[in-house]
Amino acid sequence: MLQQTQVKTVIPYFQRFVKEIKNLKKLSTTSERKVLKLWEGLGYYRRARNLIATTKIIVNQNKSILPKTLVDIKKLPGIGDYTGNALLALVYNQPRLALDGNVKRVLSRILNKHEKKLDFENIISKNKKKLFYSKRNSDFAEAMMEFGALICKPKEPSCRICPINKICKFYKSNKSVKLTDTIKQSKKSYNIFCYLNKKKQIALTKKNDLGFLNKYSLPIIKEKSNKHKLKSWNFLCNYKNSISNKKLDINLYYKFSDKIPKDLNWYSIYNNKEFIPTFTKKIFRQVENLYL
Repeated sequence: MLQQTQVKTVIPYFQRFVKEIKNLKKLSTTSERKVLKLWEGLGYYRRARNLIATTKIIVNQNKSILPKTLVDIKKLPGIGDYTGNALLALVYNQPRLALDGNVKRVLSRILNKHEKKLDFENIISKNKKKLFYSKRNSDFAEAMMEFGALICKPKEPSCRICPINKICKFYKSNKSVKLTDTIKQSKKSYNIFCYLNKKKQIALTKKNDLGFLNKYSLPIIKEKSNKHKLKSWNFLCNYKNSISNKKLDINLYYKFSDKIPKDLNWYSIYNNKEFIPTFTKKIFRQVENLYL
């Protein structure tokens, strides 16, 4: 859940998730629909599907044991260097750091060098004895991430109360490097076209994959390349939406029709029995006004 999502957002989702699904074996037999329903609102639903696939592999092929090497753990769906190192450190107390934005920022400021100029893997490898001198590797890996989030913050870091400011070149330097460690939100513009009918149904497709939304979505066409298709559509509204690091500017169009393309299926805008992403539900709420 923490991949691409902030801790404060994740906490209530995680608590609800582990209350419903208490262990690995239970997760391996839980339906995708239920898992996605618990995940609903977090976005990037491929993460949830990777979690299900990984769990099945661990339970059914690995006797419920997580691999102990980075090479093997990265063979599992959705696990790369960052997640792999985090798991091996936290689960097996291995001398590893999960190189997220927080950890990179801490190391960059200690050295007072721009992140893009640093080879973090090499820095960790050369300083292993200094970094991992105790047996609390798990605590250290977590502490580095927390330290970056709470003390060595992207903006207005708490340098004066920082316990390591004596060795921090960023703190000592009068010409501190300007760090570019904040995530820039990309701006995307979409036209969304909704087929509606008099039964208060909307046509959905499973074919669209925007990265953050890959279950049910609406027919989406990039604004610049398909303006000629707007003539037969009615403009409903424009609204802004933000998902993770994406700012979306959306023009919503609609038409009433009994015929729809073959890859679409009718779906009631009031039916919540099946998983529908929050992003799509927001569009449902816009469309509802047409039936009032």
